[in-house]
Amino acid sequence: MKFSKDMTIKEALQVDSRSAEIFLSHGMHCIGCPTASAESIEEAAIAHGIDVDALLDQLNAL
Repeated sequence: MKFSKDMTIKEALQVDSRSAEIFLSHGMHCIGCPTASAESIEEAAIAHGIDVDALLDQLNAL
């Protein structure tokens, strides 16, 4: 597993830039905003009403 709930969106993008496609497909357009540096994947998923475990499954399938 290379992605985790506590990882920030910015960190996720640094691990694999293809993660942007997954975030965008879920309506998470925060990849370019300042919040991406401070908000964890879990916090962003909750804010967008997304199942964080399903999101992590998609990210870790990259």
